[in-house]
Amino acid sequence: MLTAISIFLALLTSVVAIPVAVLLVEAIASCLLPRASYALPPRNAARPKLAVLVPAHNEGAGMLPTLADIKAQLRNADRLVVVADNCEDDTAAVAATLGAEVVVRNDPGLKGKGYALAAGLHHLATDPPDVVVIIDADCRLAESAIDRLGAACATFDRPAQASDFMASPTNSPINYRVAEFAWLVKNWVRPLGLRTLGMPCQLMGTGMAFPWKVLRSVDLATGSIVEDLKLGVDLALAGYPPVFCPFPGVTSNFPASIEGAQSQRLRWEQGHLETILALVPRLLFEGCARARPALLVMALDLSVPPLSLLIILIAVLGMLNVLMVLLGCSATAMQVSIASFAAFIVSILISWLKYGRGVLPPTQALAVVSYVVRKIPTYGKILFGMTISQWVRTDRTKL
Repeated sequence: MLTAISIFLALLTSVVAIPVAVLLVEAIASCLLPRASYALPPRNAARPKLAVLVPAHNEGAGMLPTLADIKAQLRNADRLVVVADNCEDDTAAVAATLGAEVVVRNDPGLKGKGYALAAGLHHLATDPPDVVVIIDADCRLAESAIDRLGAACATFDRPAQASDFMASPTNSPINYRVAEFAWLVKNWVRPLGLRTLGMPCQLMGTGMAFPWKVLRSVDLATGSIVEDLKLGVDLALAGYPPVFCPFPGVTSNFPASIEGAQSQRLRWEQGHLETILALVPRLLFEGCARARPALLVMALDLSVPPLSLLIILIAVLGMLNVLMVLLGCSATAMQVSIASFAAFIVSILISWLKYGRGVLPPTQALAVVSYVVRKIPTYGKILFGMTISQWVRTDRTKL
């Protein structure tokens, strides 16, 4: 009996060790990319005619800074299209005041960012651009971001993903800074490591550019709450894996309200876990069947759960393994747990030392523990089905 338990725990602990190993490799690789590669393509690189597509749900005047950023970077042949999706406010009117082409979509039975994007593409199809850039309605764009995204997309003839950062609201609780650091690891450190290794990245939902022919090859009209992850996988399977472009792209703010932040994180993490279960097995199978290492690497990268959940799994399994060793089981699983914990800590330290010291000061390191503990109810909601099933606009009211 103890032998069977030992084998089961060893297998379970090894499964958790895989995403930890992936995280460690990506963190190390992120430090090895030559700095010169960050600037590619150059700011003055030629780019094709493009259209910027902005899905918006009840954004109103809040999206004016985003649209102003976009308008300032467009050329004469470019287009700005705002999809006012199931809006109950003046989103369409606000977009029109800045000269955007406005697509009004009202279909309460089919809600989701994917449906909004599909409506935007249908609008563009009468005079299609060479490249479509997707920007969320609450982002701020870095200087020349659209030029460089368009040029990168044309250069690689593949989807291009620019950097996507999140910033904490002014005077926000320390947990927001921890969340900002976790986002930095997910959307900068890890894709930077993949770029170093010559591998594709996941799409991040905003700051993305696509060749028209590529984007039209997949079905966007879905209600997935993490449509970006699914889209990236679909395109990779179709032969167009996204490439990470480590130059300044877009920046958003975490919701200032506690309720809005909790809703946003529940949606992200629920969707991420659902995507792991739904798409990782398929990517692994297709990668092996087609002998395409890029698909296997995407599967491994996608298998890394949110960092707080990963450390919770490591801790719980570690304590369980220690208990079972005391009861007479093999120490193999416990040794794997110790190695996993060490690898996780090293990954986080590398990420923090290289990129995160300005985000999370060392004096606030203990807040990480509080942040992880506070995430346990979130995973409880996901486990017991208290989840979000459609695109919901995040509450951005102030604290």
